[in-house]
Amino acid sequence: MNELGVVKYGDQEIAYAVEFCRRKTLEISVMPDSAVQIRAPQGASLDAIAQKVEKKASWIVEKQDWFAKFPKAPPPRQYLGGETHLYLGRHYRLKIEKGKERSVKIDGGFIRVVSADVRPATVKKILDEWLRERAKMQFEKIFDACAARFSLSSSMLRLQIRGMKTRWGSLSKGGILTLNIKLIAAPKECIEYVVVHELCHLKHVNHDNAFYRLLETRMPDWQRRKSKLENMQV
Repeated sequence: MNELGVVKYGDQEIAYAVEFCRRKTLEISVMPDSAVQIRAPQGASLDAIAQKVEKKASWIVEKQDWFAKFPKAPPPRQYLGGETHLYLGRHYRLKIEKGKERSVKIDGGFIRVVSADVRPATVKKILDEWLRERAKMQFEKIFDACAARFSLSSSMLRLQIRGMKTRWGSLSKGGILTLNIKLIAAPKECIEYVVVHELCHLKHVNHDNAFYRLLETRMPDWQRRKSKLENMQV
């Protein structure tokens, strides 16, 4: 369970959530929704964490202001015909048809869902299952290609896909690379960025200068890809 905290910065309050994990240093992340997420070493005191947040307050507010410039996330999907859905960076309109054989396929600029039951809840379930299947296929291809850049074989790492609220990807000490299912909405180049970013953590655990030098070597245009991903509405 995350610990919650608040610090004052001028006339503002910075709220943050703390996740304790097996790491040596404290990491502060500002999410696209302006939420502040702290990953702290196990045993770190809440007072010490608050002091670190206070020291980084100007940077946190600057990042929050930067994210605030972009349009808000779209309203929740209704899973009705005509609404748009993102898949690999492209917008598709949802087309729903009644039929005996359940299926989902890309048809020009449409994602066509066929089902005997066309209620929104059923359409959502069918589409979610299809997206997960497509994510597994696409992510595995990208993962294999990116791992080759690091002279890694797929047997050295394991890929898993799941929903995550605040992160696009993570890499465990046990060699499990986790990708957020929502990445299936992003262009392939953005998915590649997330994978390469996480693979760089095999050599450098923290986001220090050495980490970014390695990332720059492996993917010189990583900042452009990162910015493109952050500006997406998924």
